[in-house]
Amino acid sequence: MIKGRIHSTESFGSVDGPGVRFLIFTQGCGMRCKFCHNADTWNRESGTLMTADELIAQALRYRSYWGDKGGITVSGGEPLLQIDFLTELFTLAKENGINTCVDTAGQPFSRREPFFGKFRQLCGLTDLFICDIKHIDPGLHKELTGVKNDNILDMLRFLSDIGKPVWIRQVLVKGFTDDDKYLRKTREFIDELKNVERVEVLPYHTMGAYKWKELGMEYPLEGVEPPDADRIKAAGDILVK
Repeated sequence: MIKGRIHSTESFGSVDGPGVRFLIFTQGCGMRCKFCHNADTWNRESGTLMTADELIAQALRYRSYWGDKGGITVSGGEPLLQIDFLTELFTLAKENGINTCVDTAGQPFSRREPFFGKFRQLCGLTDLFICDIKHIDPGLHKELTGVKNDNILDMLRFLSDIGKPVWIRQVLVKGFTDDDKYLRKTREFIDELKNVERVEVLPYHTMGAYKWKELGMEYPLEGVEPPDADRIKAAGDILVK
């Protein structure tokens, strides 16, 4: 049995998928987003080793709170870095009739094998994907996250092609992701997709800045303020239909 590297769990998530969710945060991420509030999940070699059986047993303790729409959401870090473990976890979840959701930035996605075959198998076990679009512009995406975005956008197109339900999130960071020109380009991209059930604007916050300091790293957005209510509304007027 495969063991996954798990950062933490939460029993009563209410924003990461429909209904009340049991949240599993995996360890490890290949992106280095300047606004990351979970920098402590980056290291791929740390975390607690757990089996799918252990996590499902833990989740099922809270099933009575989920209602008709709740279930399990796996976030991170980046859960697709542990796709074999994630597939085993969701196989077991489906055997127990549990709704499944993956919260991913899409950075590991590739149409090359063996990843692509594994991803298609995972799609068959996943009820919903929650996907970040960090930035629609390739150059600014790399500046903001350290990686390119062509494969990430390709993943969203693939999910559209197979009709897999998706929620899209845009983190709104002043001076980085709040330019109306790029927000409109993001909306144009979303309009190409056929499977987007929800678009959310997530205001940047500084609640994870202390983690950078605890890890001995300089926080790159020191001094950047969260967007005000008017800016959040203006972005929502562009992105959310």
